[in-house]
Amino acid sequence: MKRGKRIVNGWVVLDKPLGLTSTQALGKVRWALGAAKGGHGGTLDPLATGILPLAFGEATKALPYVVDASKTYRFTIRFGLETTTLDAEGAVTATSDARPATAAVEAALAAFHGTIDQVPPAFSAIKVDGERAYDLARAGETVDLAARPVQIHRFHLIGRDDADQATFEVECGKGTYVRALARDLSRALGTVGHVCMLRRLRVGPFGTGMAVTLDHIQNLVENSPDLLHTSPPDGILLPVVTALDDIPALAVTAGDARALKDGRAIDMPGTVQNSVPDTVASQQVVRLMAPAGLVALGRVDGPLVRPVRVFNLD
Repeated sequence: MKRGKRIVNGWVVLDKPLGLTSTQALGKVRWALGAAKGGHGGTLDPLATGILPLAFGEATKALPYVVDASKTYRFTIRFGLETTTLDAEGAVTATSDARPATAAVEAALAAFHGTIDQVPPAFSAIKVDGERAYDLARAGETVDLAARPVQIHRFHLIGRDDADQATFEVECGKGTYVRALARDLSRALGTVGHVCMLRRLRVGPFGTGMAVTLDHIQNLVENSPDLLHTSPPDGILLPVVTALDDIPALAVTAGDARALKDGRAIDMPGTVQNSVPDTVASQQVVRLMAPAGLVALGRVDGPLVRPVRVFNLD
């Protein structure tokens, strides 16, 4: 069924269900909202569930800040089997009878904290000579990806149902692949393994407490369509500024707001609720707020602030 397109500005924090790609999930919510423009912040595999921030309209300008944010995952490793995709979808490529003791698992986690070098999975969206690695891997080609540094902020064992499985929670930085963590931890323990369950709990400021399900959205479409475009607790649409709450805020006048929207730099303004220190670092990104709301993101340049992203939310 066709739906008209309308201007929708804000975020929907979707609890993505099993079996959908991130693009498919975005399409379903975009259709429900009738939104003219949308994007998602951080891809989740079809076999993964959990937090998928969806940006609509002007919120899409803030997507880079969400994609770069730290993320928290809960996942289970199935020991004894390694697969092509490093999850339950792939074909088995290696087996092992070794099953690590719980004490050994906990001891091995120490090597997976801080900055570590990680080789991304062959089945990933990384480009190799202009082609996606997963396309090359599916075509049967050998994919050699270089190791790259990633940040692991915390990594804990949270449960052990049996000798074959262990469940973990990890908070990590941009570009970290949980499937690669499972591969490398398993190998460090003298066995092999793959991810058999993966759930994302947080992306930057977006957590499970903000999330809505596709079933809930469908219910609103059928019974209370106006609430699709209102804020929680009744509706589902969060303000654009929600994704930028961790960025220091500066208050600007109406005149400054007009200058920023025209792409012009302004003099360093005052602060909002003392959220910016007296001395703001050079080149720091700040959030510029007028009485009516979010105006722009700017970069500090000496006594000036220059706009880098302007939001049209009038």
